[in-house]
Amino acid sequence: MRVVIQRVSEASVKVDENITGQINQGLLVFVGIEDADTSEDIEWLSNKIINLRIFNDELGVMNKSVLEIDGSVLLISQFTLHASIKKGNRPSYIKASKPDFAIPMYEKMILQLEKDLGKKIQTGVFGADMKVNLLNDGPVTIIMDSKNKE
Repeated sequence: MRVVIQRVSEASVKVDENITGQINQGLLVFVGIEDADTSEDIEWLSNKIINLRIFNDELGVMNKSVLEIDGSVLLISQFTLHASIKKGNRPSYIKASKPDFAIPMYEKMILQLEKDLGKKIQTGVFGADMKVNLLNDGPVTIIMDSKNKE
């Protein structure tokens, strides 16, 4: 499972001109799911996301988590995070899970983030053509892969 995390001042997602998710200060998280992903990947990533110390403390040092600042999370499914560009210039998405596996995993990720954060999170719509608007704060962008825990 791969995630791209962006610290944001605000973010929203629209599907067919309707806002399906919107947050103020917090984290915009794009998630890509592959068939090798398990509940352990979800638990590990959720714990890392919620406790990632990338918000400024009183001294302006990145030392606080989204949990500590009472921030919000907007989770967006994005199969293109598993793009392979090994051959040619047209990305292959063969590693990205099909909806029958990915949707239940995405829903488990939502539930795990809500449990770890202690409140509801905002989401996009799985598989929809989404328009994401964000104001990246910093900018701060972190990439994590549960199969490559660097």
